[in-house]
Amino acid sequence: MLTISQVSKAFAGRTLFEDASLQVNRGDRVGLVGPNGAGKSTLFSLILGEASPDEGRVSLEKAATIGFLPQEHAPAGEETVLELACAVSPEVTKAQRIMKTTPEDSAEHHEALHSFDEHGGWQLEPKAKRILAGLAFRESDFDRPAKTLSGGWVMRAHLARLLVQEPDLLLLDEPTNHLDLESLVWFQEYLTNYPGAILMISHDREFLNQLVGSIIEIAHRRLNRYRGNWDSYLEQRAAREDQQLSAYKNQQKEIASLQLFADRFRAKASKASQAQSKLKQIDRMEKIEAPVSRERTVHFRFPQPPRSGHRVITLKEVDHAYGDLVVYRGLDFEAERGQRTVLVGPNGAGKSTLLKLLAGVLPVQSGAREIGHNAKVGYFSQYRVEMLDAKQTVLETARDMPNPVSEQTARTVLGSFLFRGDDVFKTTAVLSGGEKTRLALVRLLLDPPNLLLMDEPTTHLDVGSIDALVGALAQYEGTLIFISHDVYFIRAVAKTVLHINAGKLTPYAGDYDYYLDKSRATSARAALTSGEKLHNLQPVAPRQEVPAGGAPALQKTGMRETREQRRAAAEDRKAEAKIKRDYEKSARNLEMQILKLEGRQRELTEELEKPETYDRGGAATQLNRELQTVTTDMERLTAEWEKLAETAGPNSAV
Repeated sequence: MLTISQVSKAFAGRTLFEDASLQVNRGDRVGLVGPNGAGKSTLFSLILGEASPDEGRVSLEKAATIGFLPQEHAPAGEETVLELACAVSPEVTKAQRIMKTTPEDSAEHHEALHSFDEHGGWQLEPKAKRILAGLAFRESDFDRPAKTLSGGWVMRAHLARLLVQEPDLLLLDEPTNHLDLESLVWFQEYLTNYPGAILMISHDREFLNQLVGSIIEIAHRRLNRYRGNWDSYLEQRAAREDQQLSAYKNQQKEIASLQLFADRFRAKASKASQAQSKLKQIDRMEKIEAPVSRERTVHFRFPQPPRSGHRVITLKEVDHAYGDLVVYRGLDFEAERGQRTVLVGPNGAGKSTLLKLLAGVLPVQSGAREIGHNAKVGYFSQYRVEMLDAKQTVLETARDMPNPVSEQTARTVLGSFLFRGDDVFKTTAVLSGGEKTRLALVRLLLDPPNLLLMDEPTTHLDVGSIDALVGALAQYEGTLIFISHDVYFIRAVAKTVLHINAGKLTPYAGDYDYYLDKSRATSARAALTSGEKLHNLQPVAPRQEVPAGGAPALQKTGMRETREQRRAAAEDRKAEAKIKRDYEKSARNLEMQILKLEGRQRELTEELEKPETYDRGGAATQLNRELQTVTTDMERLTAEWEKLAETAGPNSAV
């Protein structure tokens, strides 16, 4: 369906591709990998026709359609979320716009209705609603103007549009960046049955392992194909590099031998022709390149925090609720020095709330939060990048701290997080979302707390940056509590697991694989969202031997009744769990919005308390207006919380 044939492409004086070829057939599931700057985005531009190859050709099967989801930015206008999800063709989009802006009794409106119907518009809506729901949109969101959504939710709406459209070839650039865990699980399952071909760039190794049938690596300006998923690719790449290194060394020995003969006998008349022949033989060789060394990302000993007391932080009899919606009641929690704990559980279970209570971002409504001796708390959230000063350079930002490190030290650490050369002189204003996340991590690791709380730290990070973070945390001597949906990262970092569901905490004194074994999870990803009361699982009773004559009829009947009772109870639990999941998903969405508004409210209040704010003409007025808007939005969302709580009943909790 897609053919890339002997393509060469140079950009800014650097050759990205040279005689590169690739074939993607219908139904293929392909992961595209390579280091930053290797040319992944350029390859997408060539496929989309936004750029032209210097040599070779890129061709798409006649009438085949392409859909593309960029990594960070996508447009949003006056159309509603549902209209955006249904905007699968120019004809449908035009008809939607006319239907929205013209009188219902006008000829133009009737013509638009006919066009909308002709292009299957009415059939698109039910499909769009199902997909939007899978991506965690509420029904009340469907009629909201898309431009009122945050950037991440706009990206979800565009992802929904592509899934509704079902193009023959789906190009996805880091599609999981803007998804919460349950949406990611839904999306992963949806793609397993996607009818078209998929070519994706992703840092999520578990996502690639579950979905792709081959990996395309950009290396040595070529497109090298490996059959299988991510883990299979790593094995095959290592074997290929060993073979390439062996072939390279053998060729270098041969070249050295030929060159030695030529150098020795070039000036000797009787041997000059032979010497010249050896030089020509060297020139005619197809040179084998040395394999690119896979350097470890982190080569630097990171600063370490001061040692805390044995008991780092304690929550005692803590209650927390959003309006009438109870998250925790009588919560007890304690973290000890050196623990590395991942929080798992379904959306809305209270994972982020617990992390915020520990961080002090949320005040304790009842009970006590006690910080241990010499403990210093640091909190890294998905919104931390908003705290960066847009006017500072990357290097200035890395050193802007109470105890600044040397420029050489800062540049070394920045380099391990892929800020190299002149990149350190960029202002933070021009950085991408992933670059800002990496920079915020650098700041945290250069002046680390001894209690580190992290909420989805790998979002927007590429594979190299995730490895850098894993390497840094391997050196970290403090206490770590984190939330992540990256299975690779969890396995590399976590030593214990804390399962959270309906305000109840269940600790597992082992790593993530230990937790998987004890929870009897169906998959490593699914276990992150499990809402079952895992600690109530009973061990399987040993099988009893039955006498040769058979068991008495009453005993058989009793066993059959027990099985039927267990089956009925399981079905009841399943139905209850579904209701709870639906409720928790809605509750979690509201929680995220409310907490973000609370954070912005604090920031605005702090700005208005500064005397210098009133020296900037009009700044105070603008900040007051925004504060009023934020307060109004918080009141509206809190009212939705209360309504949700009344509907769900008093015993429900997130």
